[in-house]
Amino acid sequence: MRDLVAARHGFTLIEVLMSVVIIGMLVGMSLPLYQSFQNRNELDIAAQGIASMLRRAQMYSRGMNGDSQWGVHVETGSATLFKGASYVGRNPTYDETNVIPSSFTVSANDVLFIKFTGAPTFTGNVTVLTTPNNETRTVTINGQGTVSY
Repeated sequence: MRDLVAARHGFTLIEVLMSVVIIGMLVGMSLPLYQSFQNRNELDIAAQGIASMLRRAQMYSRGMNGDSQWGVHVETGSATLFKGASYVGRNPTYDETNVIPSSFTVSANDVLFIKFTGAPTFTGNVTVLTTPNNETRTVTINGQGTVSY
């Protein structure tokens, strides 16, 4: 009798299947939370990148880097720091591009900074980024050139 009891150590097939089902349910429930966290993280990174580009453009204009104005152009999929009086007439050799996830909706205005003073040509909400699940980040600039998001 003792040999029969000793031979029953282990798990049955039903116990293993139940464990797999429970683990699958936990993973299935946590996936939307992970996706939401990932979107929010990408949104914060994009807003920080645009704010950093605006600050760098202002610094380059104040320091008259290349004896020119500098600005930032934001569109769906990317943000570009450029040298020149306009995005269309810029010198693309000096462009610095920051990638924005293409799933984000972007509402943006180009901002140029005046040479030597670093004053922005546009104030207010520069960029509004929106994720597919409607979370938003707004990058703003005031008359003195202070950037916030």
